[in-house]
Amino acid sequence: MKLSQFKFKLPEELIALYPHSIYREFENEKGEKETFRITRRDECKLMVIHRKSKTIVMHKTDSEGNTLKDEQGNPVFLDFRNVLDYFDSEDVFVFNDSKVFPARLYGTKERTDSKIEVFLLRELNREMRLWDVLVEPARKIRIGNKLFFDESSTMVAEVIDNTTSRGRTLRFLYDCPHEDFKRELYALGVAPLPHYIIDHRPVTEDDLEDFQCIFAKNEGAVTAPASGLHFSREMMKRMEIKGINFAFITLHCALGNFHNIEVEDLTKHKMDSEQMFIEKPACDMVNRAKQEGKRVCVVGTSVLKATETAVGTDKLLKEYEGWTNKFIFPPYEFGVADAMITNFYHPMSTLLMETAAFGGYDLVMEAYDLAVKNEYMFGCYGDALLILDD
Repeated sequence: MKLSQFKFKLPEELIALYPHSIYREFENEKGEKETFRITRRDECKLMVIHRKSKTIVMHKTDSEGNTLKDEQGNPVFLDFRNVLDYFDSEDVFVFNDSKVFPARLYGTKERTDSKIEVFLLRELNREMRLWDVLVEPARKIRIGNKLFFDESSTMVAEVIDNTTSRGRTLRFLYDCPHEDFKRELYALGVAPLPHYIIDHRPVTEDDLEDFQCIFAKNEGAVTAPASGLHFSREMMKRMEIKGINFAFITLHCALGNFHNIEVEDLTKHKMDSEQMFIEKPACDMVNRAKQEGKRVCVVGTSVLKATETAVGTDKLLKEYEGWTNKFIFPPYEFGVADAMITNFYHPMSTLLMETAAFGGYDLVMEAYDLAVKNEYMFGCYGDALLILDD
């Protein structure tokens, strides 16, 4: 397929800058009215695609199939909690338990005091305090430069190598036990929200919690597995009561998902590699569900990529420890999942392409058109899409 086939007009006001929230007013001690935001992860809008029957559902219905209306006579949209209506006992949800760390830091360059953004990618060597990073503006950062990250100048890093046009290897000059170093380093960082958010608002302390899945466990992601952000503890408890099983894999989401594709022919695009781990308990649970005719629902494009990396020719999930640079776009035959939860993503993004490969190009692009017309929110903090194989 061609890059231009995934182009559509996305109004800027439909890019979610915060997770789904409710707002409450209160009166402060001075008698002034203030508004505060309460995150409601599981109350965002939901759209459902039935890929075999080629139908798209947006609204709630009564027992007779009639669309429910609100007090103003408007159709009532499905919300994310309605996902439970489509699954039964012994179905399996596969989650990515990768944990986001505060990867974005701001420092100053020695002598010039120029402000530099440093985006931590991964630790290369514990003992030597070596990190693979991206810097912005890169043209100002050369080998031998020192960067300072706090007012006391105790956290200092030296540039020791160039890796890519924006990539650098930093050696942090900080003499203390490793765990103390990591704690101090992370205390200087902020949640690594994508630029389509931070270009429009500052990062807040709330983002450290909002931009983290509640089941996050294994540290290493520099961006959240966004579809997992919709799951609240209350919703997962309801799923557990219903008898739905949970399998966990780890894929450390990298920034390659946000890179612009620079070729029209998608077969020529190369994805960045991401580290992933799939262990035996997850394989056993997923494979048993498949053999018993139960649904296997992958939560997010990262899980879909991971399971397709580790599926065998028998269409069963295999244990895996390593890296993947799999790029999925239509047409593609899937081996593991028969349901998928994802978000609505930007035009010409690899995440949209992977979604279209699973749901079918024409049907997914029709759903995206409806999403724009009905003001669904896009991006990692946006609304949700459920794709079913029926």
